[in-house]
Amino acid sequence: MIAAPDIAAAQPAAPQEASSSADAAKRADALVQKAGRLYSDGKYQEAEAELQSAWELNPTFDVAYNLGNTKYQLKKHKEAAQYLSFALRHWPLLKVVAKLKPTAEKRLAESRAQVGALVVTAGVAGAEVTVDGKAVGKAPLEGEVFVEPGEHRVEVRLEGYGPASKTVKVAKGGTAVAALALPPLKSEAQETAPVANAAEGGSAPGAAAGAPVAEMPPAAPAYPGPEPQKRSWVPVIALGAASVVGLAVGVTTTVLSRNSRSDAEGYREQIRQANGRCIEPPSDLNDICRDVESEAERAARFGTVSVIGYAASGALAVAAVTYALWPRRAAPAAHEVRVLPQTNVGGGGVVVVGAW
Repeated sequence: MIAAPDIAAAQPAAPQEASSSADAAKRADALVQKAGRLYSDGKYQEAEAELQSAWELNPTFDVAYNLGNTKYQLKKHKEAAQYLSFALRHWPLLKVVAKLKPTAEKRLAESRAQVGALVVTAGVAGAEVTVDGKAVGKAPLEGEVFVEPGEHRVEVRLEGYGPASKTVKVAKGGTAVAALALPPLKSEAQETAPVANAAEGGSAPGAAAGAPVAEMPPAAPAYPGPEPQKRSWVPVIALGAASVVGLAVGVTTTVLSRNSRSDAEGYREQIRQANGRCIEPPSDLNDICRDVESEAERAARFGTVSVIGYAASGALAVAAVTYALWPRRAAPAAHEVRVLPQTNVGGGGVVVVGAW
């Protein structure tokens, strides 16, 4: 079925009476063969008629390809783009037709450059899409809608929804998007449901005529809940950095302590080799004994500092993680009053904290 002369459908609509039977396919193939001979003789209009009949019998990619090429030769750019785009969307993975695909792509690009294209979305599947009053398919459309450059009226309709329409302008070789949303229609029950309106003298359903209407107490004003306090990442960064420093101090002092112990052991070995002792040592061992004592003290100091460094690093790391993961409590409201316990060396008590 050929589209109307001023518009080409997003995809060629398959004829309603088209049959997928083997007989229909066989007759369509015969028409394609006949159209091929006419096409080779330059009789494009006759070939177009034969291919159109083949399309009505068997709307497949190969018929669309031949029909698109024929319309390309006849300068019917909208219809050419229509059928060539359909053929390319359904192109099979067969080597025998692979060499034909570049021709289809080239001629589609040339035809498309002469017309405009619309991309239409309706938001609801099955909605009937029309452009300038002519049906082009149902949402979601498989491809673009090819039109003459200029303004076009796009409309979508579906039972149970209100219609939606939009006027779009498309340039030659360009593409315009028409995104439409279908508003759902209210049901009959919703439209006829009674609505009480005290200001207009209405009464609630079932209320006796003239019966006194109880006044409802005014609703308590709703206040927004307190917003959670914003988390500051500065303490996390500071604690993390301090933890790294503590770890570095621990590692460094551990190395220094080990070096001092090694030096002290080396001095002790010299004393042992000299068969001396550091308790009333000979005069030639006085300096070595002092070095042993000094290195031993240094090793002890560095060991103590390394332990402190590791402990501080671990504590700071735990504090940083705890602060980062601890749930933020809500900021106290302007009128909040809190009672906090307080302890000191001399005793204890409570502190009342509030803001007004």
